[in-house]
Amino acid sequence: MISTADRMQLVVMSIPPGGDIGEEQHQHVEQILVAVEGEGKVVVNGVASPFRPGDVVFLRPGAKHNFINTGKTELKLFTIYSPPNHLRGRVHATKADAQADKADEAFGAAVE
Repeated sequence: MISTADRMQLVVMSIPPGGDIGEEQHQHVEQILVAVEGEGKVVVNGVASPFRPGDVVFLRPGAKHNFINTGKTELKLFTIYSPPNHLRGRVHATKADAQADKADEAFGAAVE
């Protein structure tokens, strides 16, 4: 987590080689994702596309999506949520940590 304001949130994510974020769908959240480093692919509503440094993906509410690291190094990206989708100041070192944080999951579900 980098910063949270009243109506948006900036988060940095790092996905290990072979990893992914898991398919997600946010009914009431818009999201912009920017690839910074590494190689991957994005799957939006079943359609896969390359995701490389400089690529930008805009997700409308309700879009099913997953980001997958297809490279040999970390896939690093910035994501902007509007409205915020995570508790202010939350940091998760791994995908497992994020999934285990029930308070953060509940916050995100309440936004939906």
